[in-house]
Amino acid sequence: MTAAPLERTVPADDADVIVVGAGPGGSTTAAALASSGLDVLLLEKTGFPREKVCGDGLTPRAVRSLISLGVDISEDNGFIRNRGLRILGGGVRIELPWPELASFPDYGLVRPRLDFDELLARTAQKAGARLQEHTAVTGPVLDVAGRVVGVTAKVGPAGSPRLDRQFRAPLVVAADGSSARLALTLGIQKRDDRPMGVAVRRYFESPRHDDDMLESWLELRSGNGDLLPGYGWVFGVGDGTSNVGLGILNTTTAWQKTDYKELLARWTGSMPGEWQFDEAHATGPVRGGALPMGFNRTPHYTRGVLLVGDAAGAVNPFNGEGIAYAMESGLLAAEVAAQALARPSGPARERALQAYPTHMKAVYGGYFTLGRVFVSLIGHPQVMSLATRYGLPRPLLMKFTLKLLANLTDPRDGDALDRVINGLSRLAPAA
Repeated sequence: MTAAPLERTVPADDADVIVVGAGPGGSTTAAALASSGLDVLLLEKTGFPREKVCGDGLTPRAVRSLISLGVDISEDNGFIRNRGLRILGGGVRIELPWPELASFPDYGLVRPRLDFDELLARTAQKAGARLQEHTAVTGPVLDVAGRVVGVTAKVGPAGSPRLDRQFRAPLVVAADGSSARLALTLGIQKRDDRPMGVAVRRYFESPRHDDDMLESWLELRSGNGDLLPGYGWVFGVGDGTSNVGLGILNTTTAWQKTDYKELLARWTGSMPGEWQFDEAHATGPVRGGALPMGFNRTPHYTRGVLLVGDAAGAVNPFNGEGIAYAMESGLLAAEVAAQALARPSGPARERALQAYPTHMKAVYGGYFTLGRVFVSLIGHPQVMSLATRYGLPRPLLMKFTLKLLANLTDPRDGDALDRVINGLSRLAPAA
């Protein structure tokens, strides 16, 4: 007599890891996990190509992660190189080449997010991750102990009939951007003691499209003439257009009172007409987005969920850079997850997963603390004015500032500036 098959009481897992969000952080995580041999399901709420508010500039820190992923960063593949940062403010114009370091390349890149994110998502696919677009995650699936064992989602393009689905995995990575919807459903709230920024940008047809320097303008002023904590940028995209935008911090009393689209229009209207940063040469609307900075959402691991990139508030408070930290936190999350999933479920696996927030704090905590102090200081117009007026004319100080703001130092055998910055980061409490 043949025994009847056992009835399944627990649904089969759909993957070893579910990654929510196919931005730079999620796709990098998925690519690294798939490369380690794990079955990865990468869920993206929209379809590619898709827009994303960003300056499109990639510092050498971001370039390093692209190289690690094996991404073709050649000009033939749509990237344009830049050799440093041009800063304008206080009547001074200074060009600072990216530093020559052992740890980072000495060049940056520009690539529109419209296809940059898709490039990384396809890189994850090539590594073996299963990308599912038009899949909007709506919440977690919990076991009887309250641990996350999957996600619920609505599947299908927006505006069409959508199916309710459930996907299961022993581990979930939340890389769903500044909205951090999955973290919010788990009760992980935004920290009000951490800085936030807002960025707006617009593309213009411009003869400056092939500029080989990223350009930063430090004198953005409110309607009453006060200096604002933040900067404007002009980044040549190389395709006949420039990405022109600005970012402002919430450490100013003008935070809630500023019309950022109007500020952008007023700023670009003051520029030379031959640059074509005007309505007639705009290729699309002004778009804006939030910049969650300095670990403004913690803990970075809880109940089977790892937070990566903007969902973890991992935007650099010094300069508003998010892509590099999204990719780096993704690589770190993938390393921790691979080690954890090699252990049996239970206390041993949990110990491995708890290492993720510890590593995040060790790598970025002290530096982000310095960044929070910095943004608090420049929130005062007088401090911003003094820094612009007296700091910019001093080349050595500006070289130090570039390394500090872009987080570009060699951890060992660096120069005196590197040792000062690294020392300050180690001494600052990693809160």
